[in-house]
Amino acid sequence: MSFLFTSESVSEGHPDKICDQVSDAVLDAALRGDPNSRVACECFTATGLILIGGEITTKSDIDFQKTARNVIRNIGYTKSDYKFDADSCSVMLTINKQSGDIAMGVDSGGAGDQGMMFGYAVDETDELMPMPIIYAHRLVERLAAVRKKENDLMPYLRPDSKSQVTIEYGDDKKPKRVDTVVISTQHDPDVSQEQIKKDVIKHVVKAIIPNHLLDDKTIYHVNPTGRFEIGGPHGDSGLTGRKIIVDTYGGRAQHGGGAFSGKDPSKVDRSAAYAGRHIAKNIVAAGVASECLIQLSYAIGVADPVSIYIHTYGTGKRTDKEIAEFIHKEIDLTPKGIIKRLELLRPIYTKTAAYGHFGRNDDDFRWEHLDLVDKFKSLL
Repeated sequence: MSFLFTSESVSEGHPDKICDQVSDAVLDAALRGDPNSRVACECFTATGLILIGGEITTKSDIDFQKTARNVIRNIGYTKSDYKFDADSCSVMLTINKQSGDIAMGVDSGGAGDQGMMFGYAVDETDELMPMPIIYAHRLVERLAAVRKKENDLMPYLRPDSKSQVTIEYGDDKKPKRVDTVVISTQHDPDVSQEQIKKDVIKHVVKAIIPNHLLDDKTIYHVNPTGRFEIGGPHGDSGLTGRKIIVDTYGGRAQHGGGAFSGKDPSKVDRSAAYAGRHIAKNIVAAGVASECLIQLSYAIGVADPVSIYIHTYGTGKRTDKEIAEFIHKEIDLTPKGIIKRLELLRPIYTKTAAYGHFGRNDDDFRWEHLDLVDKFKSLL
């Protein structure tokens, strides 16, 4: 039985993503001078304002003003016409140190919080990610690239944008075609919506989505409200951690509810979710299953996971219980083990905060490496 599935993404200029990037830039600044930093950094933005708050214990000397303004400038908020720009916005702080009660459990090697985290992989794309979220990310990423590097193509683009991709799956549950593409992009006032739609389809959609997935029945909604001049923090407030589905699997897999950005890897919300993706991707790449979901759960201050759950949707070459037992025996899933295996104390996080934490071809994203394939092939 065929079906449709939709995922969305937002650009680096979306208010929530501005906040994610500022939070992760603060984390990177802390890790550069002190790899043992404890960071839980949140950000809020609205017209003319960035507010940075949270709990940070570090030996690093962080220039919060410079860090936030550099992020905003790199995104492209550099003009007063946008009603929000890197040089004129107010940057306010409310920072405390990490709770000593939490530190007591974390410093001894325990998890930085309780909770459950999920990892997922599926063989329907080269990235072993669901197709709707991969194309949703690539579309807004392409919009940013055109705006920054090829601005002669669409010189009217502004930083804020969103995308949504609907894929039609066949009876075999494999992607068949792109049913609908939705793109909303902020723009200068002196351009027609007809021009924007024509350019978006030509320079963005058809530059990203392969021709064999598009047909004469594919539906395009470009700026469906009819105008998108007011955007960024002037158009809507933003908050760190409000795009957790965009950050992960576009709704195709469960989510434990914990956000990633602004958290050092002692927080298993982040590190265990990365470990889950690493394991699930390697299981699928090894041919043990064509689709794999893993859940890991932790108790604060306790090193080993409370539970490991595997679901291969009937595609596994071994039972889900056997795979879970193998993982428990062969892979160190303590916070320290995850941090060491994935090299998570490096200042690599700002670039994770836009266009998805998973399915990215970047050597710094160690959780995307296929270095456990041989280990999992021993299950075959």
